[in-house]
Amino acid sequence: MSMPIPVPSALILAGSRPGAPDPVAQAEGVAHKALVLVDGAPLLTRVHAALRAAGVERVAVAADAPEVVALAERLGAEVIPPESGPSGSVARAFSHLGAPMLVTTADHALLQPEWVRQFIEDSPVDADVALLLARRDAVERAVPETRRTWLRFADGQWSGCNLFLLASPDARHAIATWRDVEANRKKPWRIAAKLGPRVLWDYLRGTLTLGEAVARLGRRIGIRAAMVPARDGLAAVDVDKVADLALVRSVAARR
Repeated sequence: MSMPIPVPSALILAGSRPGAPDPVAQAEGVAHKALVLVDGAPLLTRVHAALRAAGVERVAVAADAPEVVALAERLGAEVIPPESGPSGSVARAFSHLGAPMLVTTADHALLQPEWVRQFIEDSPVDADVALLLARRDAVERAVPETRRTWLRFADGQWSGCNLFLLASPDARHAIATWRDVEANRKKPWRIAAKLGPRVLWDYLRGTLTLGEAVARLGRRIGIRAAMVPARDGLAAVDVDKVADLALVRSVAARR
């Protein structure tokens, strides 16, 4: 069943990470990765435009770098001061914007309005939280040259797409576990271990699907959680490394 309600708001995560400078921003000579140009437009501008074209009425940006804040304001987005990590920033925005709320990142450079609409349409109507993920075959069909770490489950290998839907007020229960899941996103056995020995055993036996893992994690924290397969493998492409930027620019030029 498709989701019958609109998504009036979205959050773009564009905060600064503590520690060493971002290698992509450093290579491009800009103050923040969100300002890197692809096809003549900053990454943040591209993501904001995709959300608005998808019909999202209210877009907020979690940002603290002055240059990114200034760009967000020029775009007409609300600026929300970020917390120390993504989960904290999402919690602050969720308390301000409410449900339903989309969450994505400023480096989701190829984000398309139809991906956003399809994600909402494909999210189960009773889900409190939904996550977009792409199968390896779909990603490699779209961009054969990509190199990434895959989540290996019984129903295939998957990659995250940096697009989340907090569909109901109960999604607040998921935000508290966001940090742990994000920290272990490339170590799915650790995520499975948090669900108890039965789930870990199923994962080690190779019988646990990604959808089952997400649903069981949701039940563990008291919500209904669902994974949504991306229709386009390009949805898994973001800009984490300089090599990713070259790939994104190549794809953008072809499109």
